[in-house]
Amino acid sequence: MVWAGITATGKTPLVFIERNVKINSEVYQKIVLMDNLLPWVTQHFAGGPFILQQDWAPSHGSRSTLAVLEAHFPGFLDKNLWPASSPDLNPMDFSVWGMLEGKIAGKVFATVDDLKAALEVAWASIDDGYLRRTVNSVKKRLRACVKARGSKAGSIPR
Repeated sequence: MVWAGITATGKTPLVFIERNVKINSEVYQKIVLMDNLLPWVTQHFAGGPFILQQDWAPSHGSRSTLAVLEAHFPGFLDKNLWPASSPDLNPMDFSVWGMLEGKIAGKVFATVDDLKAALEVAWASIDDGYLRRTVNSVKKRLRACVKARGSKAGSIPR
C-alpha cells in the first residue's frame, strides 16, 4: 500500500506500507500521521494554515485517530464536513493516483523495490502547476455536487 498527499503548493513523500501490515488506527497514526505527515506539514507550511482532508477509511475515524488529528492537525475536515466514499471530490482519487499509475503502466518490475523506485521517480516528476490545477478544480467539483444535490445525476467536471 502506498499513501501520499498533495496541496496546491507541494506533495508529501510517498509512504509505503509493507504488504502484510494491516492499516489499523495504530499503524495509520504512527506511520502516516506522526512519522510522515506531521514533519512534512511542519516544514512545508511553517506554522501557516492548512486543512487536512482524508478519505475516512476506518482507521481514519477511530477515537484514537481523532484525538491525534485534533492535537496535531487542527481544522481537519471531519466526517460531517467531508463525505466518505467521494472519489469525485478527492484530488488524489480523481486525478493524482490515475496519473501516477499512467506513468508506470505497461512496465514490468522484477521486485517490489523496483516498483517503489519507479513510483518515487514518477512522484518526483509531478510539477507544482499540475498540483495547483488539480487542487483548484475541487471548488468546481463541489459546486457541481451541490447542484446535483449529491446524486450521480449531475456531471462532475473532469
